[in-house]
Parts: sequence; C-alpha cells; structure tokens
Amino acid sequence: MNPTRPLDRRLSVAPMMDVTDRHCRYLLRLITRRTLLYTEMVTAAAVIHGNRARLLGFDPFEKPLALQLAGAEPEALARAAAHGQDFGYDEINLNIGCPSERVQNARFGACLMAEPETVASCVAEIRKAIDLPVTVKCRIGIDGRERYEDLRAFVDRVAEAGCRSFIVHARIAVLAGLSPKQNREVPPLRYDDVRRLKAERPELEIVLNGGIGALDQARAHLDTFDGVMIGRAAYERPMMLAEADRQIFGVGGAPPDRHAIARAMIPYVEAELARGGQFYGIARHMLGLFNGLPGARAFRRYLAENGPRATAGAAVLARAIDLVPEPSSAQAAE
Repeated sequence: MNPTRPLDRRLSVAPMMDVTDRHCRYLLRLITRRTLLYTEMVTAAAVIHGNRARLLGFDPFEKPLALQLAGAEPEALARAAAHGQDFGYDEINLNIGCPSERVQNARFGACLMAEPETVASCVAEIRKAIDLPVTVKCRIGIDGRERYEDLRAFVDRVAEAGCRSFIVHARIAVLAGLSPKQNREVPPLRYDDVRRLKAERPELEIVLNGGIGALDQARAHLDTFDGVMIGRAAYERPMMLAEADRQIFGVGGAPPDRHAIARAMIPYVEAELARGGQFYGIARHMLGLFNGLPGARAFRRYLAENGPRATAGAAVLARAIDLVPEPSSAQAAE
C-alpha cells in the first residue's frame, strides 16, 4: 500500500518518553490546532501483546497525531502499524534515534543506524500493511558511523524502501558512555549535515530536529527544511506554541488565553477521573503553562504539593488557576 494522506509537517512536537502521553497531547492541542503531535515511543511487541486500548487509545481532539513505533522485526512492526491505522493515527513513525541502553539491548532505536538493510526491510513491510505515511526519525550518525556520507547512505537505502520523510536529529547518538539526557545536549549540533542532505536529496521531505527552542528559530529553518520538530522546549514552555497556527501555518487569529486553556482542562480532568484516572498524571503536564506570568510559581507549587494526593481532583486545578492573576492582553502569549 502507499501513503494517501499527506500531512503538514512544517511544525511538530517530538515524541518524548514519559512526556507526550495523551494528557500532554490534549493540553498541547488546546494551544495549537495545526502542529503535528507524536505519541511516546511504543514497542511493536507491546502493541501486539499488550493492552492496545491503553497503549494506543487517544481522544480524536488530539489529531493530527502520529504513532511512533520501535522494533527491528519487520513483520512485528507491520502488525503493530496495522493496529495503529485501525485506531485512527495519521502517520506511523519508526524510531531509529533513541540511544538509551535499554533500547539498545532490545536492538532498536539509534543502534539500527548501523543496519540500514534492517531498517529498509522494516519500512517496506510496514508500507505493505498500511496506507498511512511511514516516516523515520533518526540521528545524523552513531559511534563509528559519524560521517555525513554514512548518513546519506543510510537515508538512501531507507528511501529505496519507500520512506519519503525523514526527521533528522542533528546530533550523533553516542551509544556508549552517555545517558539519553546527555545525548540530547553533549554531541554538537551539525545542522550543516542535515542542510546538505536536503540539498542533495531535494525529493525527500526532511524535518530538522535538535536544539530548536523558539518559533522564530523554527521559521528561519523553514527556509531550508520541509519541517521543524521541537522537543523539550515545547513541554517546558508550552505557550511558545500559542502563535504556531498563525506564524507557521498562516491560520487563526489571536493566540489562545492561558487561563482559558487551563480552565478547559477542568472538564477533561473530571472525565478522566470518572474513568479511574489519576489527577496528577494530568496536572503534571500543566506545570509550565503559566511560565513568565506573575503567580506562575504559586501555581506550580500548589499543583506539586496538592496534586499527588489520592483525593486530588478538578477543585485542586481550579484553585491553582485562581492563584495566577488574569493577564493583560499583551501578556497573554509569550
């Protein structure tokens, strides 16, 4: 099968473990309606053998939404991708970028940059099983395969298997000696390698990832790349995305109001608690919502101190919101 639903990837929020769960994505979607969102990484084995409703379920409000899968077995990935399509995702993304030791031990993630044939087989098998776009998220290299020529050879082989969209984190992944956090910070950014890749392979869609922390940076990179992916900055300062629809996608009017966003989460909290959810599992994603405003510290403190309690609910969130004075219109967006 061939992808038939093109997505606008000019701006996306990176898949992040323990971060981009469905509660986080719901909050982000209240801030930006057009930015492409990604799930946390999910292994193919978990999808096949685990609780798919829990692993893959999402609110339709979160769309457009991509499912990120990890694995190295083509048939298993194809089965998992088919389940993702059945659940209604808009894209299947293959993780070839995670450098954690646990992921390496399972033989997936960034270590597969040393196995382009394996990755190509995985992409080919997934494409046979679904009609969604299939994308690959990778690094510019790994230990011992750090040259630009290695990156180009990897991309060329995977592109031959039918992948037309690559999200490239512009750092190598150091597989021995650095933690995942250090791998996001220590290896130097090499935007020139990704820029050269786009210049030499203009027919491919190349999305830049790594070190981008503001919308003005993203807009500047769009002069060269097909898209930009923002990671931790979008989580720590989610209101940086408030102007995304207007500045990146050219739609929408005034940016959303933080207090309105926070209050819109109250019925969401109530519904989730009615289904047996935990309040702080939702509220923890809101800690950065009021960053930069008077009262932000009081908001964070109140949620952090009261949110983990077993009895915590929507009233805790409402009280926390009240601790932040309503801003003027000039303060409403960062």
